[in-house]
This record gives sequence, C-alpha cells and structure tokens, in this order.
Amino acid sequence: MRPWSAIPIADCGEPLLELPGPLLRLEPHPYAALGAPYGPGASPFRLRSGVIERLLQADAALRRQQPGWRLAIFDAWRPLAVQRFMVEYATAEECRLRGVDPGHPSPELAVVQTEVARFWAPPSDDPTTPPPHSTGAAVDLTLADAEGRELSLGSPIDAIGAVSEPEHFAPGAAGVADSQAHEWHLRRTLLRSAMAGAGFAQHPNEWWHFSWGDQLWAWRSGAAGARYGRWLGAD
Repeated sequence: MRPWSAIPIADCGEPLLELPGPLLRLEPHPYAALGAPYGPGASPFRLRSGVIERLLQADAALRRQQPGWRLAIFDAWRPLAVQRFMVEYATAEECRLRGVDPGHPSPELAVVQTEVARFWAPPSDDPTTPPPHSTGAAVDLTLADAEGRELSLGSPIDAIGAVSEPEHFAPGAAGVADSQAHEWHLRRTLLRSAMAGAGFAQHPNEWWHFSWGDQLWAWRSGAAGARYGRWLGAD
C-alpha cells in the first residue's frame, strides 16, 4: 500500500490524448525498445487532456526561466501489462547487478524486491489503487537543451537507490562529494519549480516523476480526492 492508496477517486472522464508536437519526446521509447507489451497502436506518449495542458504550461515556464531549455518526456501512460513487465524487468536487472538469483526466495531477493517497490508501483488491477502511470496523469521527464539533447540531473531515470531522491544532491547532503552535485541539484530544482508552477506534484522518491490529478497528486497537494483513475479505454 502507498500512502495515497486510500484516497478516493472520482474519474472526470477526460480523454487520453497523444502528446502534441511542441513537447519533446525521448525516442526510441525505452520500455517499448525492451519489448514491453503496449499492444498495437497503444502509444506510451499519451496523457489525459488536462494533464497535457498543464505540461505545456510547465514547458513554457521552463523556457522563460532558462531560455533554450525544454522539458523532455521519457514516459507517460502505461497499461497494466507494461507496468507488470517493467516491475519484473527492474527486479531481474537489479538481481543481475547484485548477483542475486531471482528464481529462489532469499533474504537478498527480498531486499531487492523491497527496493524496487519504492520506485515501481505494483501492477494492481484494483480500481481503487491504480499505478499512477496507468491513469494517464503521471509523467516521467527530464531537461533537454536547445538541440534536444538530454541534460544530466545526476542519475538516470529509473535508477534504484537514494541517488534518485529529489534532494539527494542538495547542499550539505550526507555522502555527496561529486564536483557536479551543485549543478545537478540546480537542475532538479529548476525542473521541480517549472512543474510545480503548473500544479504538478513530485514523487517523493523520484526526481523525474510528476503527477497531476491522480492519488499521488491528491496526497501531496492535500486534495480530498483524485480526478483520474486507471484509464480503461485502451488496456
């Protein structure tokens, strides 16, 4: 259970739409390239219409604050099949990196599963606890320069560990000695500022994940309920 799981959902019925041309996409899409099962015509670069409007506002705000820079969309909507695929992939990859056998229960495997679960929501088909990305209200994104080149914010999107927490490179943070830490922190802060100005809420563990209108957003913003549940039009 997530801290936001008990928040009620009253879906407003907004459509799931393709991201408009002005928003930069990072392609090829990383999960589709891995073979994630989106299905025919099920583009991952889609969000609810109200979320797209706010994302365009955030992109414009970023350009005003840092001329030449723009938002770069890494991932948006995910059907449950993709969420399940990516949880399994992330677990297997983390096991590979740590030398843990994913096929046999062990304390080491339990640690991996716990850490992966901090970043990847379970692929719940319970309509009261949808994974944020399945609602079309959550987006993973970063910053790019005027040529569309992705900028470093200190860790790859989807990195498992403390390095992905939004304030990991803040001044005085324990264990941070990298000479680029200050620049990474400024970039993370700039991204958060642009998104927050458009009403988005940031995931507490992920510098790249922002939501508007889902349960996570309601929990972080103090709203009484979520506007979007799991998108049922194209799973």
